[in-house]
Amino acid sequence: MKLYNTLTNKKDTFVPIEEGKVKMYVCGPTVYNYFHIGNARPFIIFDVLRRYFEYCGYQVDYIQNFTDVDDKIIKKANEESSSSQEVADRYIAEYFKDADALGVRRASVHPKVSENIESIIDLIKSLEKKGLAYNIDGNVYFSVKKFNGYGKLSKQPLDDLESGARVEICGEKKDPLDFALWKKHRPGEPHWDSPWGPGRPGWHIECSAMSCRYLGETIDIHGGGQDLIFPHHENEIAQSEGAHGKQFANYWIHNGYININNEKMSKSKGNFFTVRDIAKEVDLEVVRLFMLSAHYRSPVNFSRELLMQSKAALERLYNARSNMTYLIENAEEGQGPSDKWIEALGKFREDFKSAMDDDINTAEALAVIFDLVRESNTKLDRNSSKEDLEAALVVFDELTDVLGIVKKEEELLEEDIEKLIQKRQDARKNKDFKLSDEIRDELKEKGIVLEDTREGVKWKKVN
Repeated sequence: MKLYNTLTNKKDTFVPIEEGKVKMYVCGPTVYNYFHIGNARPFIIFDVLRRYFEYCGYQVDYIQNFTDVDDKIIKKANEESSSSQEVADRYIAEYFKDADALGVRRASVHPKVSENIESIIDLIKSLEKKGLAYNIDGNVYFSVKKFNGYGKLSKQPLDDLESGARVEICGEKKDPLDFALWKKHRPGEPHWDSPWGPGRPGWHIECSAMSCRYLGETIDIHGGGQDLIFPHHENEIAQSEGAHGKQFANYWIHNGYININNEKMSKSKGNFFTVRDIAKEVDLEVVRLFMLSAHYRSPVNFSRELLMQSKAALERLYNARSNMTYLIENAEEGQGPSDKWIEALGKFREDFKSAMDDDINTAEALAVIFDLVRESNTKLDRNSSKEDLEAALVVFDELTDVLGIVKKEEELLEEDIEKLIQKRQDARKNKDFKLSDEIRDELKEKGIVLEDTREGVKWKKVN
C-alpha cells in the first residue's frame, strides 16, 4: 500500500511501526457550531482509510479529538450567556448526529482538551526544561528558532515565514514566529491552574499532548485537511519532536479543499453550507458517496447538480443489491457455483484492492463496484444458481462496506417497516386499496419505495 506523504512529497510504501497495527490521529472539530461540508471530507476520508486497514487485517487505534477550549467557543458562550462547556457539549452531541448520518464510525477514543489539561501542562513543562519554551507574565510561548527543522512539513523556509510574521503585531513574544502554548487567564474565560498561573492551552499543543497520551511518542499516521499543514501540523511537529527527540508521525496525509459552484467555500461569499443544511435536502449517505467520487487529494467542486448525480448513483447501488437479494430468495439450490464467475468476482476484489492500495483511490474503487454491478446485471438472472448469486452479493457487500456505503437490509428495514409492508400486502389481498395506498405513502416518507411486479413486491431505498 502506498500513501502520499506530505512530509516527503511523494507516495511512500506504508510500513507500520508495529506489525499488524496502525496508530492514527486525525484532527477533529472545534465544537462551537454544526460542522460544514469542508469538515465532512476529512471525517469521511479517514473513516474509509481506517475501514480499509481493518479490511486488510490491521488493528487500528484511531484517535479523533474534540477541541472544546477555544476562542470561538468562548465567543459563542458569551453571545448566548452560557458557559463554554455547555456550548461544547451541545455541539459534540450534534457532531455525532451528523457524523452518524454520514456513516462515520466512532473513533477508538474521542479525547477532549478539557479532559487532558494535565498532559498538556506536562508537555509544556518538558519543552520549557529543554529551552524550547519561555514564560512571559503567565503566557508561555514556543521558541521556533530553537527547534531545528521548523518548516519541514510545509516546505516553507524560515526566512520566508519570518518575513510574513513581521507584518503581524509581535506583542510580548521574543520572536514574531513564536506561538502560544499556554494563555494567561482573562476574565470570562475557562481556566486551569498551572506552574505559570491560571490559564488555558494554546491550540497547537492540545493535539501533541493527546496524540502522545493515547498513541505514544511516535505514530504511524497523522491526518487532516490541507488547511492544517501550516501552522497547526507544523507546530505539532515542533512541539512533539522538540519534547521527545524522535519523529512524531511517519506519514502525514492531507485532503484537498472543497469549492462551492467553482468558487472557494467562504463565509464572506455566502457559499457556506453545513452538513445539517444539506441533510434537509438529501440523505447524508449521498454526501458520503459524493466525497468518495473524487480522489481525496483533489479539490472537489460541490454543487446541487453533482449532488443529485451522486443521489442517482447511490440509488443504482441500492437497486442492484435489492435485485441480488430478490434473485437469491427465489433461486433454486444445488446447482453449485460457476468457476468462471467465482474467478471473475476474485478479479473485482483484486482491482478494488489495487485502487485502494494506490493512495486510497476511492474514485477508482467506486468504478470497480459499478463494474461489478454491471457485470452482475448482465450475467445473473432468475436462472442463475443460488451459489453464484450469493457469491456476488458477498463481494458487493464486502467492497461497499469498506467505503461505508449501501446499508444492508437488516440496518435499513426496521421491524415496523417490515410490518407495514406485510400490512399493505394483506390490504391488497382484501381489496382495501385505500389502506394500501396510505401505507405506500407512509413507507415513501420513510425512504422506502415499493414496486409491484409479476414476481412479487420489490422495494428500494430513495435518498
